[in-house]
Amino acid sequence: MRTLVWRGLDEPRMEIARAEVQGRELRARGTQIGVAYELRYELEPGRLRLEIVDGESVELELENSDFFDVAASPLFNTLPVLGGLETASDFVMTFVDVPSLEVSRSDQRYEPLADGGVRFRSGSFVARIDFDEAGFVTRYEGLAERVYG
Repeated sequence: MRTLVWRGLDEPRMEIARAEVQGRELRARGTQIGVAYELRYELEPGRLRLEIVDGESVELELENSDFFDVAASPLFNTLPVLGGLETASDFVMTFVDVPSLEVSRSDQRYEPLADGGVRFRSGSFVARIDFDEAGFVTRYEGLAERVYG
């Protein structure tokens, strides 16, 4: 089990996750704190539970998509790169907006860069994401940077 902490670069936000990788599967429990919300989540293979403290909650199963993605959470960008990302790859994500917990489909592209980073694209949005050797985000351009773990 590994503890990871990120801080927001675009707005006041912190996230702490306790994560464990087994093969190509990630299990995690975490908390994201924004200006006006506290989100708690639990990720298991094929299942995601999210709860806004004193608010809504949702439990999702992975159906007709490759992975889950949660708004402003660098942890979930680990899912497509577990086990390595050798070529540009397109994924369909079950995307959860925060703090509304509204669920939608998100088409995303991960392109490995020569220096080890990844170019992330979703619609017209493009950002660079850097990962450590285990596949966890160290820096997500304009969004977050890891401060612990």
